[in-house]
Amino acid sequence: MTEWQVTATTIYCDAVDDDVTIMVNRDWSTRCTGYKKYAVSPDKETAKKLKSKAKRLGRNLVCEGQQDCIVTDYRDRLIAQDKAIPAPAKQVKKKSA
Repeated sequence: MTEWQVTATTIYCDAVDDDVTIMVNRDWSTRCTGYKKYAVSPDKETAKKLKSKAKRLGRNLVCEGQQDCIVTDYRDRLIAQDKAIPAPAKQVKKKSA
């Protein structure tokens, strides 16, 4: 198991044309800051900016949520790294004669 409590990285998310932070907890649950900002509860100003960006880029901008491949790929990469690191060896005490 990992020695950390939470790890995070900030990446550019093409789905919303903005930087977002992806957080992975020790139990491998994930959270993306873009999800709340763009999908769950966008305020009027954020929705307006997203619509303006979409028009400028000529494509629809939609947050794909917590199961977005960027989020899950980052989590899966951390899981693979965790499995690749051998667990610390347990020390066995020898009984003296």
